[in-house]
Amino acid sequence: QVQLIESGGGLVQAGVSVRLSCVASGRTFNGYPMAWFRQAPGKAREFVAALALIDGLSTYYTYYADSVKGRFTISRDNAKNTVYLLMNNLKPVDTAVYYCAASSDLRLGAPKSISEYNYWGQGTQVTVSS
Repeated sequence: QVQLIESGGGLVQAGVSVRLSCVASGRTFNGYPMAWFRQAPGKAREFVAALALIDGLSTYYTYYADSVKGRFTISRDNAKNTVYLLMNNLKPVDTAVYYCAASSDLRLGAPKSISEYNYWGQGTQVTVSS
């Protein structure tokens, strides 16, 4: 059974940094696309960041939502089957449940699309106070 378990969320003040972790179990996602999405109260789930291999290369390419570009960094540790999201200079608008996602397809057609990912975690709440 494949599981994605997020951790690292909590209540923080604006301006601080938080690192979320997502540990995968049940299979390896080494080389497969992984991503973070978030959902604020009353809003649709939205893309935050993704990591995927470029065809024919061994280098991961990163994708970011415009709203987090320059503040958030996605990374992965394949040995630990873990993906991270480092969030710097947090703002109240970043308040949301953050979800880890993974794809069983090596090719990532639309990294910002929810439908690209077929494994999801349960989410971790991040609340940023002003």
